[in-house]
Amino acid sequence: MENYFELFGIPVQLQVDINQLRPSFFALSRKFHPDFFIGRSPEEQQSALEKTALLNKAWRTFQQPDELIRYVLEINGYWQAGEKYELGPNFLMEVMELNEALMVQEENDAPAIKEQVGSLQTQILEKVTPFISEIPFQATAEKLAAMKEYYYRKKYLDRIQVV
Repeated sequence: MENYFELFGIPVQLQVDINQLRPSFFALSRKFHPDFFIGRSPEEQQSALEKTALLNKAWRTFQQPDELIRYVLEINGYWQAGEKYELGPNFLMEVMELNEALMVQEENDAPAIKEQVGSLQTQILEKVTPFISEIPFQATAEKLAAMKEYYYRKKYLDRIQVV
């Protein structure tokens, strides 16, 4: 089965310009729409349904940067559903301290905590910024490992809710 990038005829990348891809999405939607396969063989009908499902899943993934990163990791063998990825203890300690600070925060503490979370987000993004805009994305082991670390760290930071 082809991957999302092959389906759209674009190179593998970590950022997709949805506005540029929109005409292709609509053209492919018309091409594979199951209504146009009525009266065809059951195999052709099933293929159209599968292509439509793949197309819609790709479209949703391309619109969500974190899901797109996860997908690129997946197609390169660096992510599997349900895997237990371990982040470094220093990062986990920083996140734990921020969460504890949030539990006991007073209103005047919120800006400082928000600034700390923003600083951590900037730090993790800086490590992957050079190749996020790379088209096509050159999937080396080093880059994929850095993207995976970024993905999981970002998920942790996204859970921190500063009011």
